[in-house]
Amino acid sequence: MTESYDMYRRDLWRDKADAYRRSFAGLCAHPVPLLLDAVRASSTTRVLDVGCGTGTLTEAAAARGADVTAVDAEPSMVTATAARVPSATTCVATLPGLPFPSASFDAVAANFVVNHVARPAVAAADLARVTRAGGRVGVTVWPHPPPPLQRLWDEVIAAAGVTKPPMPGVAAEDDFPRTSEGLGNLLRRAGVLDIESTIVEWDHRVDPEQWWAGAAHGLASIGYVVSRQDEATVLRMKAQYDRLVRPHLDRQGLLCLPTSALLAYGTAAAS
Repeated sequence: MTESYDMYRRDLWRDKADAYRRSFAGLCAHPVPLLLDAVRASSTTRVLDVGCGTGTLTEAAAARGADVTAVDAEPSMVTATAARVPSATTCVATLPGLPFPSASFDAVAANFVVNHVARPAVAAADLARVTRAGGRVGVTVWPHPPPPLQRLWDEVIAAAGVTKPPMPGVAAEDDFPRTSEGLGNLLRRAGVLDIESTIVEWDHRVDPEQWWAGAAHGLASIGYVVSRQDEATVLRMKAQYDRLVRPHLDRQGLLCLPTSALLAYGTAAAS
């Protein structure tokens, strides 16, 4: 079960760095400044960016003068980050199983990564392991129930009369409540101290065609659904998408919907 879920998630993002950069990366970028503040990234810190994607957090941490190492399970993401931030150390690595000795970093940040692994508690423990005692650990995940922006995809699926294909999920015994309290407790069980956990809310504005492109290119769970439909069904889904987003377009024609993320952070204990 663990291996099937992890492989399912990795397959979703395989060779998708460019499509991600042009679609969903802008959404995931919003909490980056708050996450870097939470882990106290500065010119005196060794920062590990776990699940670096196309390098948004790596670039922002480097701009603060931090010594940044960036890892991702998807090689195309690592390549994109290396090109974007040449000063960073980059490598392909999975969570859990980070290829670093214990206490290697002053600050470890995982922006929307714990929600992609089969065993979140084991992943959180690995984040804490590679953080020095007194260093900072910070993570973000999407909440559940999902906010309006993310609910849009379920509305499209329902309106188009599409049945979701079977998708692996996190085993109940390995999962955690996707709430502020649930995320905070996940870090607490990993040995992180003085935890603060909060919800970050904002309105995401994006070109609606750019937003649809993420799904059309097979990104994330909605992309998994779209990629398994025939052409006529995809066109029907797109028509329903266009109808559903129309009331949420601003004066510039951008899709504008509320969304939110969970942010939790704290201090690593001595290992």
